[in-house]
Amino acid sequence: MKSPLAHVLTINGGSSSIRFAVYEAGETMRRLLAGKIDRIGLSKTILTVSDVTGTPQAPQPVKAVDHRSAAGFLLDWLEAQPRFASVKAAGHRVVHGMTHFEPARVTPKLLSELHRITPYAPDHLPHEIALIEALLQRHPKMPQVACFDTAFHRTMPPVARLLPIPRRYAAKGVERYGFHGLSYAYLMEELGRIDPAAVKGRVILAHLGNGASLAAVRDGESIDTSMGFTPASGLVMSTRAGDLDPGLAYYLARTEKMTPAQFQRMVNHESGLLGVSGTSSDLRDLCAREADDVRAAEAVALFCYQVRKWIGAFAAALGGLDTLIFSAGIGENCPSVRARICQDLGFLGIAWHESRNAAHAPVISTDASQVVVRVMRTDEETMIARSVSRLLHLGPAASG
Repeated sequence: MKSPLAHVLTINGGSSSIRFAVYEAGETMRRLLAGKIDRIGLSKTILTVSDVTGTPQAPQPVKAVDHRSAAGFLLDWLEAQPRFASVKAAGHRVVHGMTHFEPARVTPKLLSELHRITPYAPDHLPHEIALIEALLQRHPKMPQVACFDTAFHRTMPPVARLLPIPRRYAAKGVERYGFHGLSYAYLMEELGRIDPAAVKGRVILAHLGNGASLAAVRDGESIDTSMGFTPASGLVMSTRAGDLDPGLAYYLARTEKMTPAQFQRMVNHESGLLGVSGTSSDLRDLCAREADDVRAAEAVALFCYQVRKWIGAFAAALGGLDTLIFSAGIGENCPSVRARICQDLGFLGIAWHESRNAAHAPVISTDASQVVVRVMRTDEETMIARSVSRLLHLGPAASG
């Protein structure tokens, strides 16, 4: 009798949520269930789950005041599922990996390193470490793998990593790292499956969601990205400011008595589309209101303008452009935003197709366009599962 395939648990901890999934470590890494604990630390925290068919189950209320208690609830729930007995390993999205180029097995040394670098990503790493340690306490013999969002960008040349501040800080690891690497790695693998020749060309990846960034990729390797030392930099986002004049921090400290902690909260949680519009961080809301709300219209215009500007800058860094890929929540689902970004990029050889774009076609450029413009659904959890299977040799994905 054929033995059942090993299962892989993936965990993706955000600032107020935990996404998770269980995969069968087969040829296609089949997703058996997926779910999310949302609004952690807020009112009405809930667990939502969908099965192998994608059919959602009824939401369950969760008593969780922080990520540690949410992790306890999640593990209780998972351990009650029949599939959990076949889980042989777990993979975690870890936002910061310093100089790691590849996913890494969780060891005491790695955990110590992650604790040490928590100041590099204070809004993310403590939650991610808590999830790893909660699983380690319950299942100490289960292998765990850290999949780093920064790893994809370790191929960036020194000129793209340098920050123009005194050199002594570079020796302490203060440099441009870039993020959304799991999403970018997944998109490049999928592009290689769809169009192998395109992977060797000049590619710009636009991960446009609540967190948003772009990456410039040549010959399959990242050469630059919009986020830098922290995920707060680069493009304007839902609640993050993106790039700012550093003099603003000193100005607000003098005029508003703003502390560093208050400034950190403002640029990460009170700025971006929310700050500009004054009403919402959700681009869908702002697009619906822009005809009657000038601030909403300005927020949408600012987002599209900055994406277009970064595409132009990365085309210059690449020496041209062959493929542009839109992904993540906004990139995959908002044709009006894609159209506004593309409509003034004809000088790069982009000719977008209005009806294809409106229909969310896989290719939204015209047949005559010099640049192929694609819409691709990203999947960080599948990328984590693939990485775990490859590192631990759990199934056919290990050789993929």
